Amino acid sequence: MLLYQSARHASRGARRYQEDAAQVWPLAPTPDGAGQPERLLAVLADGMGGHAGGAIASRTVCESFLAAVAQSAAGSRERLMAGLDAANAAIAHQVAGDPKLSGMGSTLIGALFGPQGLEWVSVGDSPLYLYRNGEIALLNEDHSLAPALDQMAAEGRLTLDQARSDPRRHLLRSAVVGEDLDMIDLSRQALELRPGDCVVLASDGINTLETEEIARVVGGYLGDGCGAVAEALVRAVEQIRDPHQDNVTVIVVKPLESDA
Repeated sequence: MLLYQSARHASRGARRYQEDAAQVWPLAPTPDGAGQPERLLAVLADGMGGHAGGAIASRTVCESFLAAVAQSAAGSRERLMAGLDAANAAIAHQVAGDPKLSGMGSTLIGALFGPQGLEWVSVGDSPLYLYRNGEIALLNEDHSLAPALDQMAAEGRLTLDQARSDPRRHLLRSAVVGEDLDMIDLSRQALELRPGDCVVLASDGINTLETEEIARVVGGYLGDGCGAVAEALVRAVEQIRDPHQDNVTVIVVKPLESDA
């Protein structure tokens, strides 16, 4: 049986305020008292809508998602979707109650770690990575315009530099804004995890780092635990000193072999 160790770390970057939010919950045993292997629920949200709106949106999304998943007794996929629906409804309720918050919203990654491995739901462009054997892979879909621009570059309709510098690159095609969701990434089945793996949930501020650099940092600090990895990733972003650096937040989860 696997146990899960976790840590989170964040930086405002070059911004004057923090619009990211992240929380991790251990999940309690089932209501009928049946023995349940260790489970962990992680959620990360990158808010938008200005100083107040973005912070409210990300916090609302995290809190409502966690509460809905923790209270549900359905299967994992259904619980994750219930959490997403609750988060979306909570944003709609906030906007209806305060018109000044109109236009606020958030990305969302919700990740459930359990005996079968990792399952997730995501909306937006916050990445979910798996590190294994020195390599790193993006697990979830990117709902920004970046993939479409990269595809245009691959087809020769844009140069690679044009695609990477396009000001529309970070526009979202789907976000939790209290309306119908255009795009949702829901894992089809649990991804089996192994001791030595590392899962990273992040806001898009981490994109300041190349994927290879993320893998190098994770591999270099994984032996020191999740806290060391989370702090090293944020520190690596800060050391680039990008004058336009966005907020960056990471949750790092490491599966461990139980002695039981």
